Parts: sequence; C-alpha cells; structure tokens
Amino acid sequence: MNYVGYLKILGVSLVGGSIPYVTNEIVREVHTETKVERITEKSPETKFVSETKIVNTGIDFTDASAQTINSVVHVNTKVVQTTFQRDIFQEFFYGPGAGGREFKQFGSGSGSGVIVSADGYIVTNNHVIESASEIEVVLNDNSKYVAKVVGADPSTDIAVLKIEGKNFQAVNFGNSDDLKIGEWVLAVGNPFNLTSTVTAGIVSAKARNINLLSERSGQDIVPIESFIQTDAAVNPGNSGGALVNTKGELIGINTAIASQTGSYAGYSFAVPVNLVKKVMNDLIEFGIVQRGYLGVKISDVSQELKEKNKLRDLKGVYVAEVVDGGSADKAGIKNGDVILKIGTKEVNSVANLQEEIGKKRPGDKIEVLVRQKDGDEVIKELVLRNKEGETSLISKEEIKRNVALGATFIELTEKEKKELNISSGVKISAITAGKLKSLGLGVGTVITKINNETIETVDQLTSKLNGNSRGVLLEIINTSGRKDYVGFGL
Repeated sequence: MNYVGYLKILGVSLVGGSIPYVTNEIVREVHTETKVERITEKSPETKFVSETKIVNTGIDFTDASAQTINSVVHVNTKVVQTTFQRDIFQEFFYGPGAGGREFKQFGSGSGSGVIVSADGYIVTNNHVIESASEIEVVLNDNSKYVAKVVGADPSTDIAVLKIEGKNFQAVNFGNSDDLKIGEWVLAVGNPFNLTSTVTAGIVSAKARNINLLSERSGQDIVPIESFIQTDAAVNPGNSGGALVNTKGELIGINTAIASQTGSYAGYSFAVPVNLVKKVMNDLIEFGIVQRGYLGVKISDVSQELKEKNKLRDLKGVYVAEVVDGGSADKAGIKNGDVILKIGTKEVNSVANLQEEIGKKRPGDKIEVLVRQKDGDEVIKELVLRNKEGETSLISKEEIKRNVALGATFIELTEKEKKELNISSGVKISAITAGKLKSLGLGVGTVITKINNETIETVDQLTSKLNGNSRGVLLEIINTSGRKDYVGFGL
C-alpha cells in the first residue's frame, strides 16, 4: 500500500525529449527586497511609499559551474521500431521466417547525462534511453561518442551508459542527506546539443512523492520516489542532467517538472544522489539492481489515521500490513506499528522510508525504531531480503544465465505451454532499456525459436543472445497470443 501523493493543480511530466531552442541565463545572486507601506486613503496626506533595498547574498556560482559543465553531456537517441511481415508461401517451402520482409519506423529523442567516472560511465534517466536503438553522447567540447546501455532501473528512473575512452571529466559526488531546505543549488543540463546550460534556485522540499514512476510505467515495478524539489529552471531536454550544490558536487539527477504546459513552471524534481549511487553501483557491477525490501505495506500518518488508530502523534510511517515471511515479519514488526527511524535517520513519510531502504541491498542488516500499539518504542534488528525472500545477492553468473539484452527470462509452466499450444519456449518476466525493448518486446512475450532453433531453456536462449555478434531471428508469441518474427543485428 504505497502512499500516493497528488499535485492537484500542476501536471507532472518527465523532462526528456527534443525541444525548440530556448536561452537560459544565470543571474548573479543579487536580489531585491521591497517594502510597501500604504497610508489610509481617508488621510489628506495619502501617499504611496516604496522602499527598495539591495542585498548581496555573497554567493558566487562561477566555480560550481566551471566544475560541472564539462561533466554534463547531451544524449541523442535513435528509435527504430521494426515489424516483420511473413511470407506464408515462402515459409511453406523453406521454413519459418523465409521470404519475410522487415518494415522500420524511425524516431529520435534527446536528454542530458552526467559523467561519473574518468573511464566513461554516464548516469542519465531511464526514460531518456529506454526505447533507444542507438545512443550518441555529445560532450561539452562537442566531441561525439557511441554509448552502450550498462543497465537501467525503472523503479528510480536511473540508467547507466558507457562510452569508450579515458580521462573524461567526472563530477564530484556530494551527500544528498546533508542537503537543507532553502539551500542554493544549480541545475546543469545539455538540452540543445550546443553546450551545457546552468540555472540556479533553492531546495524547495525533500522526499517528495509525486506518483510519477508508477503512473508512467507499464511494468509491475515498486517505484521509489523521494525527489528533491527545487525551483531551479529545468526544461525538456534537461532530463538526466546534474543538480549540484554551490561546491559543484552532484546532489541529484534532474528527472521531472510539474507543469500544465510541458515547460518549466516553477517546480522541478531530482533523484537524490545517495540513491543514485546505490543504483549506479549495482548496475555497473551486476547489470541489475539488487534491491532489499522490508516486507511491509505502509502509509503516511495523516490526522485521520492518527485519530482512527489512536496514535500518539503524526510522526513516523504506519505499518498497515506485514508480509508473511518477510524481513519485518521475521524481526517481529506487527500490523499497526509505527516506524520512526531506519538506523539513525528519522522517517516521517513513505518517501523517506523508501529512500532509506532503497539505498540497501539484500543481506544488509539494519536497525528499525518502532513504536508498538501499546506505545512502547523498541529497536528491531532485521536482515533485508529480495523479492524472492532471499538474503543473499544474485551472483553475476546467475544473472548472466537469466538476463540478456535488457530482458530477464523465466521458464514457461506446463499450464502456459498447454494454453499456447506449444511444447517449449521461455517468457520475458522483466525488461528494461536494451535491444529487445527497442524492438517492441515486453513482459509476457514468449520466445520459441532463435534462428529457427527451438528454445528449450532460458540458459540456451541467453547464451546465444549474449554470445552472438551476427543477425538474429526470433520466433515469438506476443501477449495477444499471435505468432510473429523479429529480426535484428547485434
């Protein structure tokens, strides 16, 4: 039961995509304070007095900008949707796939990214590259590189790319936990394929849940939304760009804006860098995110919830349900408990709690401060588990056996085979940015043959996809139950 937050007036949108040229400019941080006094109109000496006072904040953004602009890149994507028209006559004589014709539809998109290592790893948003067939990265000096997808995580809208080379200027990492409301920040993006642009603002709020990722994803994901909200101007094409502090340290990845028009209207949102680092490290090391779960259904403590359940105050996160056999259950957390802290960090919203747990892996031991129904506060020690209830990490070897080209595969059950009237095949159980997603394959697609060879096991398919450098023809059964063919090069 994830708490759902709504923006009642402003629409929420991601900020990737091609856009017309707009000029952003930095304003030296000198602001005016206007004091207005009005004397009653009944007085014969009625007059209007306006006093303007100039205050220099003493903040200089030039160093932070100089440290960051060469670490922010422009990301161009090409999208190619391929359909395959079968030739039944040729197939009758020469076998499945013979004589068929491919039809291609082309599209493009763009966004920003941030260089996070000298050897060419780049962090951007998943929505910037999720359907891309080809990705090109343009640096601030206009040099161009072909990028490959290392991995992507729809739950946080974070993806990692890799370009080949050395001595790239990587951004310095900050600590988003130390970020304070009202603190100055810079949004750095490269939306126009020209050079990086910089805008300034303040942190308006932290741990914002705007119900964006669950709405836009067609997958069965558990969204982790704990955005940093700022009023730094962010427009389409800035998705995946850097949010940095006045030291030039990365403290977030710009992801979304709240707007009725699709253009900046005063609200922008960024994924906190401490969460980004965890996702990034997992994707680089494993190709997938190793995510730990508490095993609870939770909600914010509202006034109504407090009164209904006779809670002491509005602090913490309410445990509506404990999942049997999960981490919380094994630690003795009960329905109706209130979680007050994860480790030493107070959590007063679902977004807060999701962010803290989102930084952890299965097997991590944590302490949870809980207020029980009787009012006693106790510390529960627990070990986080993954979706399958395991405390150990999935090995690289196991991932390689089950994952290829951004898709995770599972064996078909005998019931599924019978329903589809087939004797073999494997199914896509999850899919992120990669070749198969760019071809239009999705969760539930069944693959029965590769290059006319019958697929009996997941390992058989993934070994051929991961070890192939030539053309591939897949026989598939799509989610509507229709047999089709998909051809592509590797």
